[in-house]
Amino acid sequence: MLPSTSYELGPDIREIGAGEPVLLRGAPPESVLFLQSGRVTLGLLDGRVIGHRFGAAEGPCWLDAGAAVLGLPGVVDAVAETTVVVRRVPLAVLRSWFDALPPPLAGIVHDVARAHRQQAELAVSRLAKDAEARCAEWLLRHAEPGEGGHSTSVRLVQHKRLIAAQLGIAPETFSRVLRHLRERELISGSGRVLSLTDPGRLRQLAGI
Repeated sequence: MLPSTSYELGPDIREIGAGEPVLLRGAPPESVLFLQSGRVTLGLLDGRVIGHRFGAAEGPCWLDAGAAVLGLPGVVDAVAETTVVVRRVPLAVLRSWFDALPPPLAGIVHDVARAHRQQAELAVSRLAKDAEARCAEWLLRHAEPGEGGHSTSVRLVQHKRLIAAQLGIAPETFSRVLRHLRERELISGSGRVLSLTDPGRLRQLAGI
């Protein structure tokens, strides 16, 4: 279990007033934040307010430590609902704690962080993106590398209704979006294997 006492977390402590951003998505994971006290809103910032709200977190707790464990940028923003006190722990310190874990436990922590990440990305995609953008993102994330390491094809190992459920859309909508993507020559093929004919434009459509 990661340490949580003031001594173990170090002296980098900061007080943030209500309404101020505490955590911004997309920032490089140079540190991880421990919310010592107070309450934050989690979601997507629209200007200085949360436009899409996912929930809230109340200290003491970690804020998106999974992103730091995976070495990836965060996917949600956090804004202080009340005055909050946070401690910033350098990523190198977190890594040293993680490396000290027994390998089986480290594997569990990594898997939990990855599962939480996937859930958060899906929640963001459902709220902030339309059906075409969600489908384009899903295709890119499930693409298999081809020659030169480029993502060129997707194998649909699940039924379309299950994929549609993951994306939060109806199966008919999923089929219609795939048809539109074919008409725009962004993908080709039918059945269980789809070719990504223009990954660059798919990334633009997905917003990634």
